[in-house]
Amino acid sequence: MASSENRSIFSRAWFRFWQIVDGTRRIILNIVFLVILIFVIQAITRGGEDQLIKTETTLILKPVGAVVEQYSGYPLDRVLASWTGEPPRETQLRDILAALSLAQKDPRISQVLIDSSSLASVGMANLQEISQGLEDFRSSGKKVIAMGDFYSEDRYYLASLADEIWLDPQGTIWFDGFAYYRNYYREGLEKLAVDVHLFRVGTYKSAIEPFIRDNMSEPDREASQYLINDIWNNYLSAIALHRGLPAEVLNDLTQNYAQKIVDADGNSAQLALDMGLVDRLITWPEARAELAQNGAVDSDDGYRQIDMQDYLRQQRSLPTVPSARVGVVVAEGSITGGSQPPGTVGSDSLARLLREANNDDSIKAVVLRVNSPGGSALASEVIRREMELLNESGKPVVVSMGNVAASGGYWISMGAAEVWANPSTITGSIGIFGVFPTFDRTLDKLGIHTDGVGTTPLSGGLRPDRPLQPAAEQMIQSFIERGYQDFLELVSKYRDLSVDEVDQVAQGRVWTGGQALERHLVDQSGGIQDAINAAAHHAGLGDDYQIHYVEEQLSGFERILAETGSQALIAAGIEPPQSEVLGVLTGQGAAFGVLPKHPALQRAQQELSILLQESDRPQTLAHCFCIMP
Repeated sequence: MASSENRSIFSRAWFRFWQIVDGTRRIILNIVFLVILIFVIQAITRGGEDQLIKTETTLILKPVGAVVEQYSGYPLDRVLASWTGEPPRETQLRDILAALSLAQKDPRISQVLIDSSSLASVGMANLQEISQGLEDFRSSGKKVIAMGDFYSEDRYYLASLADEIWLDPQGTIWFDGFAYYRNYYREGLEKLAVDVHLFRVGTYKSAIEPFIRDNMSEPDREASQYLINDIWNNYLSAIALHRGLPAEVLNDLTQNYAQKIVDADGNSAQLALDMGLVDRLITWPEARAELAQNGAVDSDDGYRQIDMQDYLRQQRSLPTVPSARVGVVVAEGSITGGSQPPGTVGSDSLARLLREANNDDSIKAVVLRVNSPGGSALASEVIRREMELLNESGKPVVVSMGNVAASGGYWISMGAAEVWANPSTITGSIGIFGVFPTFDRTLDKLGIHTDGVGTTPLSGGLRPDRPLQPAAEQMIQSFIERGYQDFLELVSKYRDLSVDEVDQVAQGRVWTGGQALERHLVDQSGGIQDAINAAAHHAGLGDDYQIHYVEEQLSGFERILAETGSQALIAAGIEPPQSEVLGVLTGQGAAFGVLPKHPALQRAQQELSILLQESDRPQTLAHCFCIMP
């Protein structure tokens, strides 16, 4: 055989090509073999196990991370994360509600245990949704227990929905109320010689005030205090109702909580028991024994139990296509142009989902679930137009507002047949602003200068390395004022209010859902199920319909990976890498990831990113940096 050195160039090219083909074949075969091996391992490790849920089982309601409308990121990203052992950071609200609804009618589920120890955050509107779900569950006569060792406000709200609240004797309840504090950057930007050109309409449109002020403006202080007081009062009223405590007693407790802890010699658990905030002080071993008495004993866990996600996984059957469905499309996150992954509202990607719902003959009505503080005004209008087309096609669209549907989130809600909001939904913020930073003085300090020629007075006028010309400033302000007028006219058209009436409740001011209802900015007060029922009613479906979430789905191969990957690896004794180790390897470990995870710094990063994105042109935004306690 001739050596590779003696081959012609064509022979060597063909030989190299064949090596690539052969290598690719081997990789594909190895992947197929690995998938088959996973199935075999899973079958072996599950052999002999009774997969059926037994009677007297306790359903564990343990939200992990943030409670969201939909998982953020592409489905494949979540699949890969599950392979690496990365713990989940989010729990879908719909999964909590679905598990409660199924368990309500399931004779095998005897009780629910609420464990909020892994809960990172949940909005007030979502808590009100869960409240309704638990109330429906309790109507079946089954018991709900909450157990924990630390209850913050949101965790305690969730626990208060139970028949009994148990607290570890060394545990704590932490009441510090709701707060709205922001970082202000004017002085810092001045030291960096950065000029921020702000264009806005609306007395209360304060989203970008931190770039031009060192403290909160009086209009912002007035509006924010009015808003946050209403949310706090909703919170206290709900706790008082759930716990049977007089509202004035609860208000006195929260206003003087620090002193009451001191008077109780620092024993927060005993104070909680004495004040009626909890029913029992009990350790986890004692709690497990008590749960076993109410349910059934289990040799491994102390009491027979099933996790919410495992319960849902076992309840889901093969998908069927019913004759009539109500489609739910989720708009969660900031609004921007183009196609975006879940967790961010892309004008193209969301419009595509709305068209998919329109083209699906089995979907007779659509609910748009909005949980967004807004973003790009143009992207918001693109989505609203798609909503309008869907409505005109004969399929009624109803909007259900989640924790926040403000500014652009309110904009895209226009065009629906009805708009529903929870009492503590944050909405409104009808206003427009633009921001354009220039760094010419910063560059001057570094000895970098800009000069050149152009053909018109505006040539090179939107360069961030040059001062913004007065003519450009006037033009941009004109754009912003026109955008605000368009917003007012849009709301006027769909809310049956005059432009002047809209302007009185607009000006960039933020309202709770209850306040918005009083001002005719929304139609009804209620949660997502109420909105789904309304959509079905508009479509004449009665009670004979199913709910279908219209969203990006896993491919068949991705679904196999998701369902078998990490479980089979663990079953085979192959421990997935710990997330901390992965963080170090990917540059997201302690040195890189700890500080940005702090909520205050995350908020500052979010606000400062406004200055950095697309800085070659002014931003015209319908965005609200809203309070989300």
